[in-house]
Amino acid sequence: MNADMTAVLSQTNFTALDWGIVIVYLAASVLIGLAVKKYVGNMADYVSAGRTVGTALGVATMTGTEMGLITIMYSAQKGFVGGFAAFHIALVAGVVTLLVGLTGFLVVRLRELRVLTIPEFYERRFGRKTRILGGIMLTFGGVLNMGLFLKVGSMFIVGITGMSAHGYALKLVMATLLVLVLFYTVLGGMISVIITDYVQFVVLSIGLLAATVLAVDKVGWDHVFQTITAQMGAKGYNPFLSEGAFGWDYVVWMGFLGLVSCALWPTAVARALAMESTASVKRLYKWSAVSFTIRFLIPYFLGICAFVFIMTLSPDLKSLFFPAADSGVKAMDNLYALPIFLGRILPIGMIGLITAAMIAAFMSTHDSYLLCWSSVITQDIVAPLFGDRLSTKGRILLTRVLIVIIGLYILWWGLFYEGKQDIWDYMAVTGAIYFTGAFALLLGGLYWKRASSTGAVLALVSGCSAILGLEPVQKLLNFPALEKALGFQFTGARVGLFTIVFTLTVMIAGSLLFPDPLKTEPASPVDSGGDTSDVAGADMAQGVG
Repeated sequence: MNADMTAVLSQTNFTALDWGIVIVYLAASVLIGLAVKKYVGNMADYVSAGRTVGTALGVATMTGTEMGLITIMYSAQKGFVGGFAAFHIALVAGVVTLLVGLTGFLVVRLRELRVLTIPEFYERRFGRKTRILGGIMLTFGGVLNMGLFLKVGSMFIVGITGMSAHGYALKLVMATLLVLVLFYTVLGGMISVIITDYVQFVVLSIGLLAATVLAVDKVGWDHVFQTITAQMGAKGYNPFLSEGAFGWDYVVWMGFLGLVSCALWPTAVARALAMESTASVKRLYKWSAVSFTIRFLIPYFLGICAFVFIMTLSPDLKSLFFPAADSGVKAMDNLYALPIFLGRILPIGMIGLITAAMIAAFMSTHDSYLLCWSSVITQDIVAPLFGDRLSTKGRILLTRVLIVIIGLYILWWGLFYEGKQDIWDYMAVTGAIYFTGAFALLLGGLYWKRASSTGAVLALVSGCSAILGLEPVQKLLNFPALEKALGFQFTGARVGLFTIVFTLTVMIAGSLLFPDPLKTEPASPVDSGGDTSDVAGADMAQGVG
């Protein structure tokens, strides 16, 4: 990195006062983890907070988890490259979440069964082997999905503080943040997650609103629209235009992802399963429809403001992010656009608060995801293999060890993965490895009596086809040559839509061709306002084999 580039990237309003604000906040988070450790008595406490979460706290913590720093960064990236057309993702997510709240689709029936995880339902409906396979698929897709969380979150910190000018900074920040998150997640489990998520929800909400006001003041409201119109034209507003960043297939894909993010993705479903009743589950989703929309809209707009600032108000940054074609200079990763933009426009003190809020968002996502994937391995892979002879103490210990192992993996993956897809598209494809098969199993298992265990296994395996949407995999299999020969581009959205249809078809065909000899029905649902469970559910909640 030459001296001129170092000078440009080092320009920030971040000071020692702001570092002090961040350190105080991080210390408070660690103390919370220590304080709640004594309340963890069994796996139900550790994984689902004893199923005592009310609607207001559920909405706050669900939003806190799903509005993490990774969300803000990939959303800002979409706003940066797609303009206002990116707003369709937020609108679709809000509508789908509201529909789930009104109908209780999938999540209410799962809560009625009082399962701790989705693969636990697989066992009740399709047998233990399906549960183990489902747990493996869920873990593979989920851990791969969060592989870039640590790196992207650290990119924000080094960007806003001016450390991006130093090559060693990113690795140092990644390691430091990982240690901090592992520390209090391992100690407190879901109780720690819910308490910290609530605090982080409040801090982050205030911080994002303040940042938005200051961004508009800096670039000018009218100037934002004028620049998007001049630089992007109609494709900056219309997501259906194929020549833009999206297209019809992408919009349809986003519709399904809206359903996935609220009703199938384990970290969101974990909140539903921790609610005090099924009636509160519906209220949770109705209110979360608003917060799910806002969690996308604000970062999209901040990304748009960063684009306008760089293109029209900062020639030095424009030369880095949009170098001339004949300059031979490699364009800077556009993930740095938002943090560098905020580092220049936020005043001293305020920038420290915003950074603390963003780190809060980073932590609220990592603690939930680490706990989710580690508990799935414990509850749905290891414990069934042991014939449910694993004690409660053993399950909690194993879950804590797995949290550390997964944390070390995401550190390694973040350092070495070199795919060039937008982060949101990477997450959609990797998540599809799990959720396309899961959708087929939940839809069939909850609503179709003829769904069989063979069909379920085939659908889960078929979900692996989603990995063909990853750019490195396509290069490995020489997809570019195939695309040129066919005149058809295998985008992540198209591969994802194909995988959905493929897994549903396999589920139906497998069930009809290989029906179960003896039908296994799910446990009888309880009244929507009640909280009674069957004996198996009660035993599982206490970690009893």
